Amino acid sequence: MTDDPLPTTWDPAAPGVLRLPSGRLLRGRGVLKPLPPGPRPTFGVYLLGRPPKTSGWEARWVRWPDFRLPSDRADAADAFREAWERCAVERVELACAGGRGRTGTALACIAVLDGVPAAEAVAYVREHYSPHAVETPWQRKFVERWSG
Repeated sequence: MTDDPLPTTWDPAAPGVLRLPSGRLLRGRGVLKPLPPGPRPTFGVYLLGRPPKTSGWEARWVRWPDFRLPSDRADAADAFREAWERCAVERVELACAGGRGRTGTALACIAVLDGVPAAEAVAYVREHYSPHAVETPWQRKFVERWSG
């Protein structure tokens, strides 16, 4: 947590914000796009093939090449759990280059942690975050097999 006087979680109407069934909020975005206006994250999980540039807030890198799956699935699972726990009281964002495939896959896995059945998680994220989330068949299967 920070001494930031801004709200501790996201505005549910802000671009890229996903409301989980529990009411927790996460923001997904693409790091190649400009940072959205408004409050900054307090924690970010960056799903990239290379370490991200420093952001000015606490961050975690998950090695995840574009259009693929996480290089270390145990590390990814730990990062997803941390993001889910922290988004209850903090502004947490998940981001890959474009904000669709890897970000959507991670958001779907976190939705499973929040109670969405794994078989329905991709559809949930596509409906509530982006219709283009989870880009590849193997990303979809990764979510369907996800147990957290």
